[in-house]
Amino acid sequence: MIPTDSQDSGNTARTFPMIHLWMLRILVPLRGDREFIDGDQFNSDAVAKAVGLGNWLGPDSEFDSRAVKSELRQLHKNAEQQSGLAQLPAALSDNVGQLAKLAGLNATDSRILEFAVSIHNERLLDDTADFLQFRSSNGIFPALSAILTLPETEIRASLSPQGALARSGLVSIRGWGSASLRHKLALLSDDFAGLVASTTTDPVSLLRGIVAPVGPGQLRLTDYSHIRASLDILLPYLRHAISSKRGGVNIFLHGAPGTGKSQLARTLAGELGCDLFEIANEDADGDPIDGERRLRAFRAAQSFFARKQALMVFDEVEDVFNDGDDDFGSKSTAQARKAWINRILEENSVPTLWLSNSIHCVDPAFIRRFDMVLELPVPPKKQRERILRDNCADLLSSSDISRFAEAEALAPAVVAKASSVVRSIREELGGPDRSAAALERLISNTLEAQGHRRLTLHDPNRLPEIYDPCFIHADLDLAAVASGLVAARSGRLCLYGPPGTGKSAYGRWLAEQLNAPLLVKRASDLMSMWLGSSEKNIAQAFREAQADGAVLLLDEVDSFLQDRRGAQRGWEVSLVNEMLTQMEAFPGVFIASTNLMENLDQAALRRFDLKVKFGFLRADQAWKLLCRHCSELGLAQPQTDLEARIRRLRHLTPGDFAVALRQHRFRRIESAAALVAVLEAECAVKEGARQAMGFL
Repeated sequence: MIPTDSQDSGNTARTFPMIHLWMLRILVPLRGDREFIDGDQFNSDAVAKAVGLGNWLGPDSEFDSRAVKSELRQLHKNAEQQSGLAQLPAALSDNVGQLAKLAGLNATDSRILEFAVSIHNERLLDDTADFLQFRSSNGIFPALSAILTLPETEIRASLSPQGALARSGLVSIRGWGSASLRHKLALLSDDFAGLVASTTTDPVSLLRGIVAPVGPGQLRLTDYSHIRASLDILLPYLRHAISSKRGGVNIFLHGAPGTGKSQLARTLAGELGCDLFEIANEDADGDPIDGERRLRAFRAAQSFFARKQALMVFDEVEDVFNDGDDDFGSKSTAQARKAWINRILEENSVPTLWLSNSIHCVDPAFIRRFDMVLELPVPPKKQRERILRDNCADLLSSSDISRFAEAEALAPAVVAKASSVVRSIREELGGPDRSAAALERLISNTLEAQGHRRLTLHDPNRLPEIYDPCFIHADLDLAAVASGLVAARSGRLCLYGPPGTGKSAYGRWLAEQLNAPLLVKRASDLMSMWLGSSEKNIAQAFREAQADGAVLLLDEVDSFLQDRRGAQRGWEVSLVNEMLTQMEAFPGVFIASTNLMENLDQAALRRFDLKVKFGFLRADQAWKLLCRHCSELGLAQPQTDLEARIRRLRHLTPGDFAVALRQHRFRRIESAAALVAVLEAECAVKEGARQAMGFL
């Protein structure tokens, strides 16, 4: 509140001289006294004391309205004679002066702003102005002209939509609601008047609840190497826009929560040497601000910082573009005010980054108005490993870091938050193992809550220690294929054959030969119930593999490449088309595996450079693999009588040996014969195996 001395000194409750003068101008030249003086009494004793008529309030006074009005006119005359000395609180004058420089206000603009702030803060001035009622907004202009003794033409110009006050949002005319002067003069926010009238402070602090300065980021540009191609365009464009004062520069940045959008905005500002300001999404009390008020705040901030070397960030744009309710036919703030939004995107003077968790919240008609649309995906595995090392090197072992990095949905913010929690209580947890376990639990819980898989205890892409491609029965020399791909660094392979024959394992081994990371995607990772989402997931998988220089292994590819001649739904065709498009454009090594080769689309088959058939183990392979596993398990080497039993297993695969090893963890295998028995049991339950065994 504006400080006032409300103590009686004689018969006057003193106010600041300028406010006292404004009150008298409302009562005398504007004839507010007709409502103020009601017969033989005042309609407000507090106002009477404030203007100097307190002597008419005593119980012994004989109220004479004619004499009261005469004294009121004399008080006004005396105040006008001293008007050159009338002042406002120093803090108010100083703060308005700072805002005038920031927003480019002229002298008339500043006087109107001072009055608008005062009437929102000073109860006596507001009560006095209530004696004036305005049937329409037009009456405000002559009233302000009389109160501020400024030409009405200047008042109208200042409060016009093209004026600095309206453009900055500091003061605007409210055309609806109450007829009071205070209501008609709308300020930037509910807290703005109190801030401006308080102790002198820096201009940005006066805009609290509207816009806030943002500190430096914690990440570097190298942390965003997975979007390097986009940054190579964005950075020079922003640098040019800032140096040339180019208007209408807007960048739409979208990506899943926690992928580092806000941090990227900070990093860009630091790289460009700019101040960064964020449009507030909550007021000083922590209550959310609706979309329309945020847009007004944005418009105001654009005016305030037009002369600064700055960037602006508008986070959570869903508040504006997706705050409607389709079920009830309610439009979003942006849809209801399309012309206004378009004008904002065309005229903003400060380059702005608009941040969203999803591109789908924005009408395509608005999307085309952004200079750049940039997706920020979850970082690829190499980046995830580095982020984990930077945040968790004191909490995780190297092997744990590698295992955590396998989580394809692990965003930087999730790592930073979980590591901060664990580090704050590590002494209470006791020991590095318990800290690592706590970190794993926190990250897993967050991933699961976001709809992703939890962290796995074992790396699903790690090859067994005894892996050797010589134990794979294929119709091509797999070692020679690997040598060729190491030289070419590009190729499309289709691996087909029964389950367990080693297709996925070969893909993992091949990635090791190429010294490249492996990105494994399964049908469950990519298929979505939402129309069009599966295609987007497929495209994202190829982009992620290319960004990380990874070998892309797509398991169960028959789910995506079914013969289009048998398609019954449009999305089945579009799914195949998307897969073919991505395959052709992918520059690295792509491996597809399937158990159902006969179901693949014929056009898809032509896209593969090699089609490699994987079959059941040959008898000699089965015997050698049995001997290798016995050695690994510490068992005596198998006797020759077991070789005949192994040879009868026509449907034996490397996957069956893997099952036996898993059983060994909880149901120990004590001999080579016991191992063969497990393999026989596995083969016996396979389709067609029982009939084949019966002929022998």
